[in-house]
Amino acid sequence: MKTFNFFLINFIVLFLFSGCQTIKQKTDAIVEKENKKLSQFIGKSSQDLKNSLGNPDEDFKNENGNLVLVYNTKKYGIPCERRFEINSKLVVVGFVSNGCF
Repeated sequence: MKTFNFFLINFIVLFLFSGCQTIKQKTDAIVEKENKKLSQFIGKSSQDLKNSLGNPDEDFKNENGNLVLVYNTKKYGIPCERRFEINSKLVVVGFVSNGCF
């Protein structure tokens, strides 16, 4: 009986760990897809960005003096924020994505 319980507990633990790994793989794939989608704007004009995503919800100058355009959305009640950094030549030089999938 103790051997059976030992194998049952090990099986359950193994099952739970494999489930966590599957979730991590799916999350990593979603993040990679999001980054690939947003990286297409690097080196493009801010007008191309606005034509594709619309007008930003917020904009401000960061500590480097670059313009930051912020796009906020919600999916399944989860807030998503995408920030694009625009240099003085109005070219997208970077982005950050939080909570987006």
